[in-house]
Amino acid sequence: MDQANEQEDRTGDLLSTLEVIEAQPLATRAAAYDTLHDALARRLEATPGAPS
Repeated sequence: MDQANEQEDRTGDLLSTLEVIEAQPLATRAAAYDTLHDALARRLEATPGAPS
């Protein structure tokens, strides 16, 4: 898989995740966004070349 397709898959996965979160009740949605934030922060920190 080339890099453009991989990026498109990640974007699609994120959009799907956001759609699922938005369909939840408000209290559950807040917790889901918190979990998503933590997962995205870990991915960003694990990216090679990320500033320390």
